[in-house]
Amino acid sequence: MNSRVSVRRYTGQRVFRVKLADISRDLPLVRINPELYIASNAELILGDVEFLSAAARVLAGKIDARSVDMILTAEAKSIALAYELSRLLGLGRFIVARKSAKAYVGNYISQRVKSITTDSEQQLLLTKDEMAFLSGKKVCLLDDVVSTGATIEALEDITRRAGGSVVCRAAIWKEGPWYKDEVVCAGNLPVFVTKNSPLLKEMQS
Repeated sequence: MNSRVSVRRYTGQRVFRVKLADISRDLPLVRINPELYIASNAELILGDVEFLSAAARVLAGKIDARSVDMILTAEAKSIALAYELSRLLGLGRFIVARKSAKAYVGNYISQRVKSITTDSEQQLLLTKDEMAFLSGKKVCLLDDVVSTGATIEALEDITRRAGGSVVCRAAIWKEGPWYKDEVVCAGNLPVFVTKNSPLLKEMQS
C-alpha cells in the first residue's frame, strides 16, 4: 500500500466507508491516542454475518487450500471469521490462541503481545492439546486487521514453539504504514492523524 494513502489527515471525520465485494459499510473513527484515529471494524467482525461471509469468501479465493492444514487466530474478534474461512477451505478444525487461562485450561504455553488497540500487554496461550494439533502442520495465521503486526508476530512465535510452520498470514485489512511483510488481505485501511503528528510529516516528506 502506498504510504501516502495509508496515512490521512484527520479533519473531524466521524466515519470511513469501506467496500468489500459488493458490500459497503461505514466504520466509526476511534481515537487511539491524541494524534491517531483508526477505523473500528468491531461491530462488523463481532456480528455482521453478511460482511463476515463476504470477507471469508474473498480470503478463501486468495489462499491455496492445499497449502494450509490449520488456521490459527487470536481470541476473540476473529473467531467467527476463522470458522467461516476454515469451512470454505475444507479444514475440519481451527485453533484459537486464548488471552487468559481459565481453570479448565491445564498445561499451556504463552506468548506476550501488545497491539495498537490495547492499553496494556496481553498474552496469547495454547493448551497442550492445541499444541499437538499444530505440531507438524502448515499454519495460516489470521487476524481481522494487521496494523503494526504485533498480534501476527506473537501468533507466529507461538506456532513455531508448538512445532508448526507458518505458510500464510491473512487478514481482512492491512492498516496503516507499519507492517512490511506479506499479508493476504481483502483490502487496505488508512489511519488518520492530526496535523501535528510526526507520522503525517514523515509521510509528506
